[in-house]
Amino acid sequence: MKIHNVILTGGVGSRLWPLSRKNNPKQYLPLFKGKSLFELTIDRNLKIASEVIVVGNIENKSLTEDLLRKSDLNCTIITESVPRNTAAAIAFAAFSVHPDDILIVTPSDHIIENEVAYEKAMQEAVKLAIQNAIVTFGVVPTKPETGYGYIEYNDSDVISFREKPNLETAQMFLNKGNFLWNSGMFCFKAGVVLDELLLYNPEIYHSSKKVWEHNCNGDLNAELSLLIPSISVDYAIMEVSKKIKVIPSSFEWSDLGSFEAIYDYLVSNGHTTDLNGNMVIGTEKFTAFLGVKNTIFVATDTANLILHKENAQEVKNLYNRLENENPELL
Repeated sequence: MKIHNVILTGGVGSRLWPLSRKNNPKQYLPLFKGKSLFELTIDRNLKIASEVIVVGNIENKSLTEDLLRKSDLNCTIITESVPRNTAAAIAFAAFSVHPDDILIVTPSDHIIENEVAYEKAMQEAVKLAIQNAIVTFGVVPTKPETGYGYIEYNDSDVISFREKPNLETAQMFLNKGNFLWNSGMFCFKAGVVLDELLLYNPEIYHSSKKVWEHNCNGDLNAELSLLIPSISVDYAIMEVSKKIKVIPSSFEWSDLGSFEAIYDYLVSNGHTTDLNGNMVIGTEKFTAFLGVKNTIFVATDTANLILHKENAQEVKNLYNRLENENPELL
């Protein structure tokens, strides 16, 4: 039995535009003491997983290869010609290994601190996975966060998965005390997750299997891939399987999916703000703020963004508008 860290790198980080672009998404930006989130993900799991499988899209392949050249890892790269969501991505990784191998599935764009607690949670998950459980990791919430999904739980049993709530609902979850942030990380045997996919979503199973059988050195056929339903692993397996277990985890975690999260992380690591909490990202030029508080100025060569920290979730709407009006800026 081998333990593999499956790293999903397909996201574009649209809520971090203009820092994150399609040709250089957030997981590859060296914003974290000279390292990228992708590199931190690899480093974090080396003590647990001896092998690495990277599943990403064709646009990210060269970025992945460039970073992997720095390391001496036994790594498999699976390249999707067209993205088909996380159920298919995980299926490809599972088809590539022995059915009894353990997969620890992690996004490539999360920041995690308190690695002792992280390793403890992972070791507990591996033990459960060996017993054929499908394990998800829930993070004990520290505030009523509206940008995350939630897991309602009792001990290690999942009662329900909840979509991203509004603020009132998030506060209710926090008050109840039996809700966790859904981290989007999983642990299971390859064969077990494939069996559950076959049971609950046979169309995804069979179409993904056909694509994998026609792969060329990990590169996946675009025409066959389009036949795979685009469904998340949450919908395809996690919300329907009877084998789900959750590990309530105390490590510090963020998907850094918004400028509010980036702001909080940078402040905690010494990034300067002015007396009114205003922050500059991306330029060393003198920048002055007058009459505003908690404002973030994001500078890049081709586009700038100015926003109140509290409006960070609205960047996604701006990104969607730019897709129609100025796609060259993405």
